[in-house]
Amino acid sequence: MKNLDIRLMAAGRGIKLWQIADSLGISDCTFSRKLRKEITESEKQEIFAIIERLTRRDENANHG
Repeated sequence: MKNLDIRLMAAGRGIKLWQIADSLGISDCTFSRKLRKEITESEKQEIFAIIERLTRRDENANHG
């Protein structure tokens, strides 16, 4: 499966792919199509940063 590292990281942290798409400013359909082919390392780093940010936001919301 392409981009398995992104999919596993998001799933492991309870982040949905549509949340990442929303943060990128694209539709969830567009993001899903993008993940069908391996993306560049720089794109992955941006997505990993988004997952980290969403994880922190969710943790803060649950502890606030």
